[in-house]
Amino acid sequence: MKTTAGQLLKERNRLPNNTVAAVVDGKLVDLHTPIEVSEKTTAEAVNVDSPKALAVIRHSTAHVMADAVQRLFPGTKVTIGPSIDNGFYYDFDRRDGRFSDEDLAKIEATMREIVAADLPFVRHGVTRDEAQARFSSLGETYKLEILKSIPADEEVSYYQHGEWIDLCEGPHVPSTRYLQAIKLTSVAGAYWRGNENNPMLQRIYGTAFPNQKALDAHLKQLEEARARDHRKLGKELGLFMFHEYAPASPFFLPRGAHVYNGLISYIRGLYAKYGYSEVITPQIFDKALWETSGHWENYRDNMFLALGTDALEAARSEKVQGIKVDEIFTVEPEVATALKDVRAGYMSGCKAMNCPSHCLMFGAEKKSYRDLPLRLADFGRLHRYERSGTLHGLSRVRTFSQDDAHIFCTLEQMQGEIASFFDLLEEVYTGLEMPNFRIALATRPEKYLGEIANWDAAEKALADAVVAKGRTFDLAPGEGAFYGPKLEFHVTDAIGRSWQLGTIQVDFNLPERFELEYVGSDNSAHRPVMLHRAVLGSIERFLSVFIEHTAGWFPAWLAPEQVVLVTVSDKHLEYARTLAASLRAAGLRVLLDDSSDKLGAKIRAASVLRVPFIGVIGDKEVTEQGATLRKGRTDLGFFAAADLTAKLLEAAQPPARKSA
Repeated sequence: MKTTAGQLLKERNRLPNNTVAAVVDGKLVDLHTPIEVSEKTTAEAVNVDSPKALAVIRHSTAHVMADAVQRLFPGTKVTIGPSIDNGFYYDFDRRDGRFSDEDLAKIEATMREIVAADLPFVRHGVTRDEAQARFSSLGETYKLEILKSIPADEEVSYYQHGEWIDLCEGPHVPSTRYLQAIKLTSVAGAYWRGNENNPMLQRIYGTAFPNQKALDAHLKQLEEARARDHRKLGKELGLFMFHEYAPASPFFLPRGAHVYNGLISYIRGLYAKYGYSEVITPQIFDKALWETSGHWENYRDNMFLALGTDALEAARSEKVQGIKVDEIFTVEPEVATALKDVRAGYMSGCKAMNCPSHCLMFGAEKKSYRDLPLRLADFGRLHRYERSGTLHGLSRVRTFSQDDAHIFCTLEQMQGEIASFFDLLEEVYTGLEMPNFRIALATRPEKYLGEIANWDAAEKALADAVVAKGRTFDLAPGEGAFYGPKLEFHVTDAIGRSWQLGTIQVDFNLPERFELEYVGSDNSAHRPVMLHRAVLGSIERFLSVFIEHTAGWFPAWLAPEQVVLVTVSDKHLEYARTLAASLRAAGLRVLLDDSSDKLGAKIRAASVLRVPFIGVIGDKEVTEQGATLRKGRTDLGFFAAADLTAKLLEAAQPPARKSA
């Protein structure tokens, strides 16, 4: 029979006053949408303070925001407005100007008026013709485009509060009065449907929480996040820069290059312990490789294509899809893609991932089961054409390196390899003082490659490895890649934000495409399993997270300079230079501030650079041959030169060495 979740809960005496939604047979629904139920139907009330309510609250708040925008700025068209991890956004096509901070304040005030009006959210199930007529009358051209993209077998619905409507499948809170803690945060540009060939829209971001206390805590976190923004700190600390001549491709300055190389050295130092062999692979491959791997068909628009002299000669001798010779070497991918009919040998692709080249290595020589597992690690530089609207500092760039590795093994070896990777990952995250993480297991999607028995075995191996380490995991049903399941590791940073960093993925696809084989103990040919794994992931993206996690205060073993020596006056400089030379000879990275600034200014300058230790030198230190040591704002006291050296060397040891 048909009823609503609200009515069903009421009949079962399970409808508290603060209920905003329900979970019916495992699906989150609102209280007022008609649903099919039976005696076996399970129903659970979702109260306003439940984590499950957040998405519903935020999606509903997005509708209220769009209503407020159209009240204040008539003629503005709406597009989409989903809830996201930390709030919501809505994209608008406003032709009469840009949204300013003053506009956001007006919009927020109007939203509060709508909330106070206690307007119920009402769902309307309609025919396509009815929906088209309704949104045509409103001039909502983007909604009409969305309507066309809804599959023919899906029901069409729109939600209404007051006079305002939006094409939407829900769910929503019962009424606007449940939206008590709201805040608009920023405005950004966004292309319609994420395509840079489409109109540029204005995206207003906001957030909403069940109560003001939770909202205040979030806003405090945002304020802290702004202070820790890696783009801001990267400039202040002289770590990296960008230039228009190399869009979205970072330049690492000396201090940043030291940190970058230090992270790679740290990971590289653990590879011998965990049985990895490091390899180096080419940057450019003939398109035949990418055709074999499947990337040419499915990923070409995100690749940088390379054309050699042969391609130029081919274009001179034959008209290639109307492309002129002087257009061939433009950087626009669609121009290069237009040359796809040129013979295969004329076109290549810059390496976007390492896995296909590692398959070539595996297949270059006959392999036996005795050669497995084979663990190939690669820090090779990768290039991907990320769309301009997705770029963000170091976290989304077009050229980067990964602590990438691929493990070729048997089905029986999988669990052991996953367990070993888990040990490596825990050692690295603990060493980098990021020990808090959660794990998600993404399982077989509807469309998949390979045998179900292999998928079941792979999922079990991933789950068993986690359980064997005494950990729990969240299940992400159907969110695995088409070629295999995976574990995702989501790290919590110093201010409580979650970042997905590490991953290990089972791949049945590439071994099949490259026809990889090994000879088993039964003298028969078998297909290996391929595991893709990374601990840090992209070094660039990890650095964006790590800079913000540490607020730029890198641990002493990784910091560009480990100690800065500051003098009280110029008369102490001669001894300071002698001590600096002694510390450098011991292998420490030392900065000497020999400026004429006062001591307080020198200490502040060292703090701005986030140097881990500051050694102060005055009369006492010269007389007793040492330095008074500070770490941050903590005074550690006087150390004689030998003790100072030992103290700093101990702090400078990388975590791998400390745990050895």
